[in-house]
Amino acid sequence: MRTIFRSALPAALLIAGSTSSLALAAAPPASNQPPPLDAYGELPQMEDAALSPDGTSIASVVHTNGVRRVVVLKNGEVLFNGSSGDTKVRSIEWADNDTILLTNSATVPMFGFAAAKYEMSGTIILPLRPGNESGLVFGKTKGIAKTTRGRYGIRTIDGRTVGYFGGIALEVDGFNTRWRHGRTTLYAVDIATNRPRIVAQPASEDHYRDWLIDRAGNVAVFLDVSRNNGVWKITSPKGAELARGVDPTGDVSLVSFAKDGSTVVYAIEDEDGTSHWYEAPLAGGETREIMNEVGIERLFVDRNSGDMIGYRTQGETPRTIMDNPTYQSAITRIFKAFAGREAHLIDWTPDFSNVLVRTTGNKDSGTWYLVDVRAKRADPIGNERPAIAPEQVGAISTVDYKAQDGLDMDGVLTLPPGREARNLPVILLPHGGPAAHDKAQFDWWAQAFASRGYAVFQPNFRGSTGRSDAFRHAGNGQWGRTMQTDISDGLAELAKRGLVDPKRACIVGASYGGYAALAGVTLQQGLYRCAVSVAGVADLKLMYATDIRESGDSKMLTKSLREQLGDPRLYDEVSPRRFAARADAPVMLIHGKDDTVVGYKQSQVMADALKDAGKPYELVTLPGEDHWLSREETRKKMLSEAVRFVQKHNPAD
Repeated sequence: MRTIFRSALPAALLIAGSTSSLALAAAPPASNQPPPLDAYGELPQMEDAALSPDGTSIASVVHTNGVRRVVVLKNGEVLFNGSSGDTKVRSIEWADNDTILLTNSATVPMFGFAAAKYEMSGTIILPLRPGNESGLVFGKTKGIAKTTRGRYGIRTIDGRTVGYFGGIALEVDGFNTRWRHGRTTLYAVDIATNRPRIVAQPASEDHYRDWLIDRAGNVAVFLDVSRNNGVWKITSPKGAELARGVDPTGDVSLVSFAKDGSTVVYAIEDEDGTSHWYEAPLAGGETREIMNEVGIERLFVDRNSGDMIGYRTQGETPRTIMDNPTYQSAITRIFKAFAGREAHLIDWTPDFSNVLVRTTGNKDSGTWYLVDVRAKRADPIGNERPAIAPEQVGAISTVDYKAQDGLDMDGVLTLPPGREARNLPVILLPHGGPAAHDKAQFDWWAQAFASRGYAVFQPNFRGSTGRSDAFRHAGNGQWGRTMQTDISDGLAELAKRGLVDPKRACIVGASYGGYAALAGVTLQQGLYRCAVSVAGVADLKLMYATDIRESGDSKMLTKSLREQLGDPRLYDEVSPRRFAARADAPVMLIHGKDDTVVGYKQSQVMADALKDAGKPYELVTLPGEDHWLSREETRKKMLSEAVRFVQKHNPAD
């Protein structure tokens, strides 16, 4: 156990040694040498965890010696320890005190569909009680595809645990099986026996359907959205209409119940991009807007009933608002205890007496705690990267600046350990999305570069989340334009402060960040000494056409993409592929062959364009890798290649 944790928290929560940690190891001894790159590229030793409803057991996905395992501790004793194989585990949770649910995914080739490959999710039942069924949800039912499409809650019905999952009905004719229509049907699955039954039929053709399940296990409301024109309505099972409207982009969703299940909460994004939340009585009556002008970072929902019990706001000083004063007191104390670090509430018992917390930030490469609120005790139960000592974590801070047009910006600056923060070589590392944002927390990619002597800046350019809806939608139509100059404006601010040497800058990113990296040396010139694009977009017209085709020519997606990207006739003007001849720095392209989000073809066409223009480039292909770098070996390869390339063209010393 890292001894720093004994003094890292204030007296609001007392730190005690953990008698049984899931992935806890002693920090390495202090050294003048940085950790090996693999210490950053490896998957976290503790990837996810969940707390049983009664608070006595912790289930965790851990990664040791290249093997992903599921470990269960009950009252400090190992109850289960087994390999999860090669599957890409996405989450772990408890269905009840005796059953774990694992969500995984796989890239699956498909024939006769709009896309050649899809990322399909599945849910695995892992019982700890002898005699209960295990295996994939729907795995023993011939008439349902072996995949789950959405989770709609876990309920206890007549003493039995029932899970509600979306599924795809199949037509089975002898040895021939085919999809009936591909639209989602809602099933109730008895978790102990893995036997499903239909509880709600799928939407009609060219419609999307969503449901909310009440505490008794009944479908309480339906949301139906037309894929053609965005007409939507919320109805009761008997057909009574609770709300209706039109949203051409389909940005309407069911959120939860409120007021002890007597009302339903739904969200709409209007034409100017502002999110609105509404509450509608299930018995009928007038709807009303709630939480007006409040940016919501996350909701807290009671897993037994589906009722909203609180929320956490966005912004520089987020607040957590809980309906129950006892819960409010517990959460307030937890966030106070972990002040100075990014703290995330991962799971909790129904009464909030025990809470799983994950922290990250300065001198913290990722730590998991079990908090006993009543005893005012927080036990560290796992470290994500024990090979990285606290003093080897580069200092993390937020830098405020203004864009050229005066818009307020911020970004996350990570500094190299042991170096003076003056005239440093720098990596610009814009995030993906672009509807995402970076926080002042440990980022394995940023820290890897910092460990090699670089300052790393992660700008939250317009189009990012985490601020207002207006800020997010200020990025509409601005790919390659003000979204791009927002990034270089951040570089200029750091140079103005004397922190970095603007003549020793590279730009690196993944997904949208990969696009920004390519744009930084094609649409812009004279700024960067090299660019690394991981799964980046090179041609907007190609991306637009691919997304529309794979959606089945969805009119809602078409409108949404045009709002985000602007007029399709102008896409060539901001596509790096079209400006390869203007590339003024070497380019590295890295892409997974199983990427179903940004196709591998994007990097291929960029490589061809650079080759034809006689520009220096490298193309690194990651076999079997998806968009999220889910596999450890290929993630480590990506990191080593990217660092090698940057060190070659922009050495830190």
